[in-house]
Amino acid sequence: MNTQREQLIQTWLQATLQTDQFEINFLAGDASFRRYARIKLQNKTYMLMDAPPEKEDCVPFVEIDEFFDQNGVRVPHIVAKDLSLGLLLLEDFGDVVLSTLLNDDTVDQYYAQSFKQLIDLQQIDVHQQLPAYSYEKLMTEMRLLTEWMLPSLEIQPTEQQLETIEQAFDFLAIEAINQPQVIVHRDYHSRNLMKIENEQVLGVIDFQDAVIGADTYDLISITRDAYVQWNAARVYGWFEVFYNLLPATAKENRSFEQFKRDADFMAIQRHLKILGIFVRLFERDGKSGYLKDLPRVMWYLLEESQTYTELNDFMQFVHDVVMPKFIAKYGEYEVVA
Repeated sequence: MNTQREQLIQTWLQATLQTDQFEINFLAGDASFRRYARIKLQNKTYMLMDAPPEKEDCVPFVEIDEFFDQNGVRVPHIVAKDLSLGLLLLEDFGDVVLSTLLNDDTVDQYYAQSFKQLIDLQQIDVHQQLPAYSYEKLMTEMRLLTEWMLPSLEIQPTEQQLETIEQAFDFLAIEAINQPQVIVHRDYHSRNLMKIENEQVLGVIDFQDAVIGADTYDLISITRDAYVQWNAARVYGWFEVFYNLLPATAKENRSFEQFKRDADFMAIQRHLKILGIFVRLFERDGKSGYLKDLPRVMWYLLEESQTYTELNDFMQFVHDVVMPKFIAKYGEYEVVA
């Protein structure tokens, strides 16, 4: 423990746990400035979240954690907190991430469980004001494609091409806003759900960016995961399972065909954003671990947009201008049958 920050952590933990007889083990990091450590005290463990206030704002995490906790979402209980220091002591969910348990035999059961939890999340009456997944926010996200990915491929769109791109983004943003609006986790996928020892319900983490948005968004995050791909027919089967769980109000004037269309458009919006984010994580933040997932995300985009004529012009641009350079730089996805 040599740095000033680590000394501060040590002191805070001693005061919080009222002992110095604990072990600290820092875990491998993710895509943010937050880092986590497992704290072991006798036979009990906790998770420490270290989020330096000048780099990370803990407040949304704490507010949403406490709000979800009170409303029955299985999030980590907060044992102790000091927001001025950016330190939280949390319940330890263990190490079993859902992604490590998924295979052809287990996925249906686990996804059915996750859909039920998602429906419960969507039923929560939002007393506290979560930010809206607004038109502006949706557009800003998709523009990460033009701001980061196209420059990385040395593509400078013409005025006409830019107009085509913006029209597609505008169409997708409006489609998302017209769907039933509920609480959206925003990163509800197999790496952010955990199997807690001796519990049926999955633990939910990484929820601090929650918003009010389209009811298909989280379904897309898990079934069309940027890190794992399932057979398309199976995915549409899961859409049906989820659709059948929706409350009657979410199915008014909305057949399964319409729901499927809603989900596809939401997926396309998300893929466009992710393509931009993964490139930005590399170009700006020096994190190359996500580049290997780019071809899968691009494959999703190409596949899911095929039947929608509204996106023809934009996808023509992607096929003709983007794909040759994309494949040369990032590779091509090998499809799982």
